[in-house]
Amino acid sequence: MVSDDLWAEIAPLLPPRPPRRHRFPGRKPLDDRKVLCGILFVLYTAIPWEYLPQELGFGSGMTCWRRLRDWNDAGVWQRLHEVLLGRLRAAGQLDMSRAVIDGSHVRALKGGPKTGPSPVDRRKPGSKHHVITDAAGIPLATALTGGNRHDVTQLLPLVDKIPPIKGIRGRPRHRPDRIYADRGYDFDKYRRQLRAKGITPVIARRGVPHGSGLGTRRWVVEQTIALLHWFRRLRIRWEIRDDIHEAFLTLACAIICWRRLQHSKS
Repeated sequence: MVSDDLWAEIAPLLPPRPPRRHRFPGRKPLDDRKVLCGILFVLYTAIPWEYLPQELGFGSGMTCWRRLRDWNDAGVWQRLHEVLLGRLRAAGQLDMSRAVIDGSHVRALKGGPKTGPSPVDRRKPGSKHHVITDAAGIPLATALTGGNRHDVTQLLPLVDKIPPIKGIRGRPRHRPDRIYADRGYDFDKYRRQLRAKGITPVIARRGVPHGSGLGTRRWVVEQTIALLHWFRRLRIRWEIRDDIHEAFLTLACAIICWRRLQHSKS
């Protein structure tokens, strides 16, 4: 499930293991690559951790859960995403001339932090995935909030969350030239704050008839959200802990970047 090329990107990012004790060393830890396969199996299929098939050789669901947590705490997934963004920029596949932002509701069946009564699902507990992409739909940053949070509250945090992207000689790029958004982001206060950051806002205005043509630029973020929800673990929030769900979200963004990078080479 994990190709040699992808493993070569991930392996250097993993934190070193503590040395084993000479006396009473205990059971030998399972190979990291096999555990990663188990994590990806859960991400792709949404199978409960406790039902992860032992015959696959990925270890127990609890082992995979702990490694996912520990690697997330060590910043592995975020660094992997940043490395792959740099690879895409080096390959000429990253277009920062504009960015596109949007959000999407997901049900949160078990509740937990960063959930709230969803206005689109009869006030049942839900969360929101907020996503900002480049002009081609490559995910630059994501955020998780309660389902009752307004999309515009994550506009500036997402812009600030875009990492410095290397890949070519010169200063890293971490600001798009323009940001496209729908009517949910139509607040002059936020337009002014974007301009103060050197970003031109291109946001549809409420009360104006449809047909502005902005949809021809904004559809890429909807496509990226659909790609994120192609991972079945992200269609519904099963995790009570918000950091575990965010770990899956960041890992999924990295996989989308990896696939785009492989497609550019073919």
